[in-house]
Amino acid sequence: MTSYLRSWLYSGTSQAEPTQPSVPTLQTISPQASDDEEDGEATETEHDADLPPAFPALNSAQRVQNTQSPRVLTDSQLMPPPPIPSLAVRQPGVPDTKGNSLAVPPTTTKPPPKPSKKAGKVALAPGHSPLDWAALKSSGADLRGVETLMRIPPSVLKQHNKRDDAWSAFNGKVYNMTAYIPFHPGGEKELMRVAGRDGTKLFASTHAWVNVDFMLDQCLVGFLIPEPTSS
Repeated sequence: MTSYLRSWLYSGTSQAEPTQPSVPTLQTISPQASDDEEDGEATETEHDADLPPAFPALNSAQRVQNTQSPRVLTDSQLMPPPPIPSLAVRQPGVPDTKGNSLAVPPTTTKPPPKPSKKAGKVALAPGHSPLDWAALKSSGADLRGVETLMRIPPSVLKQHNKRDDAWSAFNGKVYNMTAYIPFHPGGEKELMRVAGRDGTKLFASTHAWVNVDFMLDQCLVGFLIPEPTSS
């Protein structure tokens, strides 16, 4: 009886108690040689993907050209001789007809041309320089010969064409040039060419830079007007 109860208690207790789960054990698996090689290739491929591409490409024409040695030029190739004959071949005193001579051009060795006597100035008498004419104008002498300014038509202007009575018109103004004739640098003959007529065109072609209004301001006698028409 006692043995029966003991077996019954132990069997119940063993059923009531939870069974412990089995713990798996780790097993070390040795990789094969082929797997190592495949893993190594995959690692190298991933590493190469992070690198920038080569420039120029390894099989490009630029890379092949750069591998060649650079060309070294000689002094004659860097600076070729000038295309003119050597100085040792030239003969002293003989001009070069090809324009390669280093001598002074002939135009600079020729004497300058003499001034033309036709357009030259004449020798003025003593006391008739430009300063003397300026002093005569400021002296208060009557250089006009008229009391008031007048309106002068061409028919009246041409009556004053004598040496002692010479009038001329410049830019619409009429001047009595009688007192200025001996002071004219171009001479009396040149000034008498415009006596009694309009000398604007001849004056502009001869010495347009001269201020005639300032030169003959004290000789003003009037203004040139068109010829009046008959009624």
